[in-house]
Amino acid sequence: MAAKKLFGTSGIRGIIGLEVTCELALNVGKSLAYYLGNEGSVVIGYDTRTTNQMLDQAICAGLLESGVDVIKIGMVPTPLVGYATEKLDADAGVMLTASHNPSQYNGIKLWNKNGMAYTSSQEARIEEIYANKDYISVEWENVGKLTVNEEIKGKYIDDLVDMVDIKEGLKVVVDCASGAGSEISPLVFRKAGCEVTTLNSQPDGFFPGRNPEPNAENLQTLMKTVVAIGADLGIAHDGDADRMITVDENGNISPFDSLLALISKQFDGDIVTTVDAGLCMDESVKGEVIRTAVGDVNVAEVIIERDASFGGEPSGTWLHPDFCMCPDGILSGLRMAEIVSRDGKLSELLAEIPSYPNIREKITCSKEAKIKVMENMEDLLKDAFDDIVDVNSLDGVRLTFADDSWVLVRPSGTEDYIRITLESRNGQRAEEIRDICAKIINENL
Repeated sequence: MAAKKLFGTSGIRGIIGLEVTCELALNVGKSLAYYLGNEGSVVIGYDTRTTNQMLDQAICAGLLESGVDVIKIGMVPTPLVGYATEKLDADAGVMLTASHNPSQYNGIKLWNKNGMAYTSSQEARIEEIYANKDYISVEWENVGKLTVNEEIKGKYIDDLVDMVDIKEGLKVVVDCASGAGSEISPLVFRKAGCEVTTLNSQPDGFFPGRNPEPNAENLQTLMKTVVAIGADLGIAHDGDADRMITVDENGNISPFDSLLALISKQFDGDIVTTVDAGLCMDESVKGEVIRTAVGDVNVAEVIIERDASFGGEPSGTWLHPDFCMCPDGILSGLRMAEIVSRDGKLSELLAEIPSYPNIREKITCSKEAKIKVMENMEDLLKDAFDDIVDVNSLDGVRLTFADDSWVLVRPSGTEDYIRITLESRNGQRAEEIRDICAKIINENL
């Protein structure tokens, strides 16, 4: 039997009751246990969603029934699960989260013992076990043991603070979206010497203050608050705090590509990023820029393979291999605070990064239609343009043109969209490319 497609670019994710159920969580737990040889231990954490404890109990039951010990660490940011899996010498980690998706979604993401997300080949093996119901229950005397670990949070906080040197008194506004970073992130910034004002830092799975996606539309209050109190910096997390985006001292949300280029400049070695990252990366970093498919696990694999210094996606998902191979929005925010406290105003630092007109758009498209739309996309795009110098089909279709403009058309791995990402040195040219690509996608829906 062919494996059912459970995993997207960031674990399993879907609407509770329709795509993500307790039965699914139970059987994913059993499948993971079988993959681990029905022995060892697994760390489980979850974000603030209302359905998390239900899924936590279900996946925990599947693991215990199959002979695997479970270490529960409770409501925590995703990076803490990656960190805890490595530090507690567990065999795998499980984070229950749907990241930036709305409240009715939830999901399951799996982590390796080195703190890196499961690779696509590992996910495919879990899917195969799940689809074939290969999992087994152990005898009563061999069921797994359940423990709760509260201490690992404190170790994580201390280790994060030790990673940076921030001048005392930097004024920072932290907006946690009522997500998994709500308790830990403001505390870490205070311990690191910042004067912290919080927004949406009460854990609440209904996300009452704002949608957990950290974009300009959802960060209006943060942008105004930074200006109103004269803060040096605003930090916004998504629902599980593996991502971070900044707001400068003038209340402007930082351009995603420019921010990634600014942090990447701090490292001497090679930098890994994704096919949707812009030209400013190539013009800013000291080492080589290596592009991979979208998804933090793809970035992580290449960081390890190439022994790169740093890696990240323009979405604000950044990996710090000198700390842990799990994306960490809290450490990302701390490092930005360190840069601002040392080098000056964020607006001025970002102004030094080359910037070109770029467009990011999404066209609604069901999971089923995505396959059909993308089937002939490369040929259709090649026929539509006559100045293509490079075609990259690593993830979707990325075209580079003679004038350095580029466009990427790819299906979202987490939502029902086809995404168009493009950049050009000329604004009018950018709009022309966008219009042609949107027309091709809409005609094929």
